[in-house]
Order: sequence, then structure tokens, then C-alpha cells
Amino acid sequence: QGKQKKARKYAVVKRMISLRDQRLNEKIRAKARVKKKEDPSAIKEREVPQHPSCLFFQYNTQLGPPYHILVDTNFINFSIKAKLDLVQSMMDCLYAKCIPCITDCVMGEIEKLGQKYRVALRIAKDPRFERLPCMHKGTYADDCLVQRVTQHKCYIVATVDKELKRRIRKIPGVPIMYISRHRYNIERMPDDYGAPRF
Repeated sequence: QGKQKKARKYAVVKRMISLRDQRLNEKIRAKARVKKKEDPSAIKEREVPQHPSCLFFQYNTQLGPPYHILVDTNFINFSIKAKLDLVQSMMDCLYAKCIPCITDCVMGEIEKLGQKYRVALRIAKDPRFERLPCMHKGTYADDCLVQRVTQHKCYIVATVDKELKRRIRKIPGVPIMYISRHRYNIERMPDDYGAPRF
């Protein structure tokens, strides 16, 4: 007869003594948790997320001309590459007055990009742009934009960033403006107003 094969033990863990073990010193030993009895007469509270009253199913009734459009850093850069005038192209897309809004963190991002993006900086400092102050630390704009549109659903987000688009699509009632075929387009906008469908 051959040797009996011993099964190899995988992920063998050293056996540890429990903190509630009786052999441990009284001071070190963990106290046994006493489970509180639930009072049947107590009022049970549940956190239910409040849905904004401006939403009618997926459509946002707060959106209307003049449109406030939150602009992302890359949107300005891609608009320059596509030779598009921001305000004029937005109006061509939405057939209404548009107010581009730029946050302090987006401004900080453009300033950080340096001399190469000086045209973008000059466009961002346009007096037609509305400046929105930021209270958070750092210049990471994506989180700031997502937080803004979650709180106030009166904005359209203008971005070309796939990751930011994916995050904003999860928030109901926030349309996204993007660049395609050398013009601005809009998605998730009610059919009554907005860009023509292709």
C-alpha cells in the first residue's frame, strides 16, 4: 500500500482567542452586548428620499428659458477645437436665451492648464458668463457639478467627459449638452423645446 495522501489545507488561519473568553483577565475581557428590547408603542422613523416637486416623471418642469448651462472645462476646450462660439451655438441648439454658468473650480482647472489654454481662459472670463462661487476645497470640478445639479435642478450640464455624463445620467431631470458633428446637441430634454432630433 502506498502512502496515504494528505489533503493540503488552504487559507489556514491561526486560531485566536475570543475577547469574550472566560480565561481572559476581567479588565481585558469584552463586555457582552445587551440587546435593547424594542418598544412596540414607539414611533418608527424611516428616511425616505424626498423627490423634488419640479420633476414630472423624468422631465423637469423647472427648466425653461433663459437656460442656465453649467460649463465643464473640456467643453470649452472642445468648443475652441470645433471653432464654435459658446453662447451663439447654445442659442442655436436650444432656440432660446442661454446663460453659461462657470464655477470657481472650473475656472481654477482652466488656470492650472497654463499658457496653452489661454484662449479658453479668455472665453471663460467673458462678461456674458455667470460666475458661481464654490465653497469646497480643491479644484476638482466633476464632484462640484454633480452636487450642484443634484441640489438645484435648474441647470443643463455642458460636458464632453464620458465619466461625468455617466454620473449625471443617474440624476433624473438634468439634461446634458455635448458636442457632435461640429454643433451642440442636447440629450434628455423634453420634446417641446431643445435641439432638433437626428
